[in-house]
Amino acid sequence: MKYSAFGTTGLMISQVALGTANFGTGWGHGADAGASAAVFNAYAEAGGNFIDTADIYQFGQSETLLGTLLQGRREDFLLATKYTNGAVPNANRLVTGNSRKAMVASVEASLKRLNTDRIDLFWAHHPDADTPLDELVRGFDDLARAGKILYAGLSNFPAWRLARAATVAELTRAVPIAAAQFEHSLVHRQPEADLLPAAHALGLGVVTWSPLGGGMLTGKYRQGQTGRAEALGGKVFQAEDSAQRSRILDTVIAVAEELGATPGQVAIAWAGTHGAVPILGPRSVEQLADNLGAVALVLTAEQIARLDTASSLDPAAPPRLPVAWAEGKPVRPVA
Repeated sequence: MKYSAFGTTGLMISQVALGTANFGTGWGHGADAGASAAVFNAYAEAGGNFIDTADIYQFGQSETLLGTLLQGRREDFLLATKYTNGAVPNANRLVTGNSRKAMVASVEASLKRLNTDRIDLFWAHHPDADTPLDELVRGFDDLARAGKILYAGLSNFPAWRLARAATVAELTRAVPIAAAQFEHSLVHRQPEADLLPAAHALGLGVVTWSPLGGGMLTGKYRQGQTGRAEALGGKVFQAEDSAQRSRILDTVIAVAEELGATPGQVAIAWAGTHGAVPILGPRSVEQLADNLGAVALVLTAEQIARLDTASSLDPAAPPRLPVAWAEGKPVRPVA
């Protein structure tokens, strides 16, 4: 596992983060305590040090399980969690959204479930339609001054909100907006038009979710598997429902065959060529082992160009320079 600087924080973060939305069974699917522990331990043994969760994941069970798993090794990991949605079904409207009240209530509840005295990186999970960014920024600053959080981040925010919040924090000398998180994969490249350039220009750490396109890029759905096509009502699933998506998957499979890798490993490795930390979301040790094969995968410039061309939003767009994992040259120095 390689490590690189996370934005301008000074933190040295592993190539991939472990997403723990599958830790627990509160949603009616996921991994029980034993399976979750096995995944967590395997990730740690591989050198991973970035854990990403949220209060809503498995309705609080993910945080509770992590609270047990982190005992005795809390400082080995950057622990990130999110608020906005609440930790129970149909959460009270006063503890959902991005208001300062919801933020404080959520962080206190998360600290108890995680069995820790502070959260390393606290995300607003997504924007609401009401809370001013000034209130959000000031709330993060209050929590940082109180020692409840170390860093603040915005997840699933549009680029203009991200830039404004970062600017407000800078001008008011509040705790900086240190990181951005959003979906990005070969079948969801829209962030390359605004979010990725904005985040890099602002010096933010970038974390991306669903590098496998909801599982589509593993190719397993061509063999009749269901998985995420059914889970969560299919909300995170990217169907192979267009000629371009079929070309993308065909190209991923072809590159995988050239490298002696799996399609999923190629998709994750490609996501890592954008100066971002892709989040893995395995439900089993077997899935994690396959995902982790991506960290040693080196995509050539020619292979990246083929993947870029197949998935391009704009066929006339100029080719980008390969970064991170490509040609074995990470975007920032590794430790």
